Amino acid sequence: MLTVHHLNNSRSQRVLWLLEELGVPYEIQRYERDPETMLAPPSLRKVHPLGKSPVVTDGRATLAESGAIIEYLVETYGEGRLAPEAGTPAFQRYRYWLHYAEGSLMPPLLLKLVFDQVERAPLLVRPVAKAISATVKRRFITPNLTQHLDFLEAELASSPWFAGRSFSAADVQMSFPVEAAAARAGLDQSRPKLMDWLGRIHARPAYQRAIEQGGPFELMA
Repeated sequence: MLTVHHLNNSRSQRVLWLLEELGVPYEIQRYERDPETMLAPPSLRKVHPLGKSPVVTDGRATLAESGAIIEYLVETYGEGRLAPEAGTPAFQRYRYWLHYAEGSLMPPLLLKLVFDQVERAPLLVRPVAKAISATVKRRFITPNLTQHLDFLEAELASSPWFAGRSFSAADVQMSFPVEAAAARAGLDQSRPKLMDWLGRIHARPAYQRAIEQGGPFELMA
């Protein structure tokens, strides 16, 4: 049986969503973040040495990294679904988004989260911390996020889904960073194509079933 080692409020939520889209039976092994540090518990290291989520076990195979997991699940269980035909322009676009989501879009979102936390430094040093954070955000983080969100808005103006005319696993992979941008980085109705895309993925029955299986997804708040 395929097992998803599921950490609350994490990238593993989109693995559950993909499995629901594919109709693949699975089990969930649940892990909870430390309420103070928000880090994964040490028990996840028993599954994979880095102790990160998502991790999937399928027989003797242990798979980590969202993009690698999604590619494995589509190739192993997809039966031609949720990915364009290999060798086509649509497939090249599909593969690009599988890598872009974590390789290009998540780093500035993570930096934004880190510097938001820097601003909560102890009172004695908070003014200096806020000044440093504001400078880094103004000069680097915000311009990068603006560039990425404008890029995504333009891409969705030419096709309804990230890999083209049809919904694919690329949309599943892109869900986490776009949801993070809506929750923490100012994505709003000023980019209507992205917000419409978010509304359409949230309305999918498989997405809703994944939320029921995985539990509350506070990133969406």
